[in-house]
Amino acid sequence: MSHDRYFRREMSRRDFLWLSGIASAAVTLPQLTGCATDPITGKQVVVGLSEEGELGIDRQHSPKQFSADYGAVQDNALNRYVNDLELSLARNTHRPEVPYNARVVNANYINAYTFPGGSMAVTRGIMLDMDSEDELAALLGHETGHVNARHSAKQAGRSMIAQAGATAVNVAVAMSDYRGAAPLANIATQVGASALLAGYSRSDERQADALGLEYMTKAGYNPDGMVNLMDMLRSQNKARPSLLQTMFSSHPMSDERYATAEREAQDTYGSLRNKKLSRDRYMDNTASLRRIAPAIKAQQDGESLMAKKSIEEAEGNFAKALKVAPDDYCGNVLMGKCLIAQKQYEDADRHFARAAELYPGEGQALYQRGVSRLALNRPQEALASFNAYDRILPGNPSTLFLKGVAYETMQDKRNASQHYAAYIRSGNKDAQAQFAFQRLQNWGLVK
Repeated sequence: MSHDRYFRREMSRRDFLWLSGIASAAVTLPQLTGCATDPITGKQVVVGLSEEGELGIDRQHSPKQFSADYGAVQDNALNRYVNDLELSLARNTHRPEVPYNARVVNANYINAYTFPGGSMAVTRGIMLDMDSEDELAALLGHETGHVNARHSAKQAGRSMIAQAGATAVNVAVAMSDYRGAAPLANIATQVGASALLAGYSRSDERQADALGLEYMTKAGYNPDGMVNLMDMLRSQNKARPSLLQTMFSSHPMSDERYATAEREAQDTYGSLRNKKLSRDRYMDNTASLRRIAPAIKAQQDGESLMAKKSIEEAEGNFAKALKVAPDDYCGNVLMGKCLIAQKQYEDADRHFARAAELYPGEGQALYQRGVSRLALNRPQEALASFNAYDRILPGNPSTLFLKGVAYETMQDKRNASQHYAAYIRSGNKDAQAQFAFQRLQNWGLVK
């Protein structure tokens, strides 16, 4: 990236993909420990995170991940339905004291994930592909299994052994967004908002499947919910692999897992297979999503095209989605990102402004609007957007850099240098950090 590209308005598409993404942040690892008792087996195991450390990860990072997935859906009844189901499962687990909480997020890809302290999300993409409450119970039960087995802490312990006490410790789950820009990362280095945590091992997945079956059946659900969920995911992976790519990177799926679920449902929980599946209640509670299903499908196609750099085709899909659901927050943000990639900044800014009106408590539209306003050479307005974003989601170092750009555009080198220096101190070593360092060198502030 040349030094003056930001200020000559000659940024490449790659520059804008970085700007319109929520950039990586340096993270401090909370509370490393040693041995602990496995809550499932009762045996001593090596762990790398205390229980307080697990909760700290949730508090620090889950809000940013949920925002990277366009926030919780603006349907309080749906979020309450999913959260209540999770709480009903939690009562029958090995760790009922964990502060479990769950919501549906606006992301279109097919997945669910949990942070180690029990903060969970289910994407609206996967909600549309399930057709009973029993499947949802299986999905949440699986994620709850990861929390109960403390897979995050155990992965951290294995990493401690492998690295002979090094502080870079891998921790569990989440998945990168459609850009595929952030691979599995470790929490002691730079991590993106949508790629915070590493994928689970196959043995962890098998244990979470088994625990999920146990928890859902204890809560009164038909074990066929797990079998049907596995079958749906298996089928979707064959029919639309791009939509499940991130799920299968963090939750490896196989015919073996489906066969195991089928066998366990019959051998261990066979007496419960005659119970009626809760389809009607699920359909009633997901009606708001199903009304905009064509828009979600068009957005899924648009995001796949964006990943392939077919930007103009993607715009057509996002336009189709907005005809169906013009007031969809995610649809407006996606269209804005697509337009920014094509340097149509005024149109992009209008979509971000509309998204911010539709969902004033969600941060991503504000961040994106700051980017579009920078591109339009309106630095004071960009600063206002970044400050509003920081009030909702503080601690994202990328705004330090972008505020530095805004201040420099305003000829305010004092504030620009302070923000560039703060971005460098945050631990980033990317092209933006190099840009910031070279600016400080040019101004005689560093050697």
